[in-house]
Amino acid sequence: MEFLLASSNAHKVEELNQIFENTKIKVKVAPQKLEVEEDGKTFQENAYKKAKAYFDEYKCPTLADDSGLVIPAREDILGVQSARYAPELSDYKDKNLHLLNDIKDLSEIDRAAYFVCYFCFYISEEEVYFFEGRVHGDISHEPKGADGFGYDPIFLPTGQAGKSMAEVGEWKMNNSHRAKAALGAISFFSKY
Repeated sequence: MEFLLASSNAHKVEELNQIFENTKIKVKVAPQKLEVEEDGKTFQENAYKKAKAYFDEYKCPTLADDSGLVIPAREDILGVQSARYAPELSDYKDKNLHLLNDIKDLSEIDRAAYFVCYFCFYISEEEVYFFEGRVHGDISHEPKGADGFGYDPIFLPTGQAGKSMAEVGEWKMNNSHRAKAALGAISFFSKY
């Protein structure tokens, strides 16, 4: 089954095809990026909006994801706005430092966080499927690691001995929020 990714991000297509390797799911890059207003109140809503917009434009099955970092003690930042946090800063290195400053007064317990990913597979108006993945951890006090992207350098996944998501690339490939959402999709579509 081939799905058009509701994004023009070739890196994400490559990552997803690695995750879906040896399955019947293949992902291809969209011919052109569409501007879709991500104004949903949930990750699921935003994933749906993107998948439907690309389906309506290109008339083929689509896959969209919406993901982000959630700090329950600070629900006023990040969440569905993760990619749009500190819009005056274009580089995630700067965004990470800004975020660490924003939460510097949080106790260790309140630094608990999780990455979440929602996949929306839009096959037709009658067939829309969602899969969610989460990985829990804490926000560090300083960025660590050179692998990964986004908020990976400041996120310490549970069970990784204080290493950031940017330091455990192989583990991330199999255990990230995106990988967990993909496992649900793989299991479902293997019986589809």
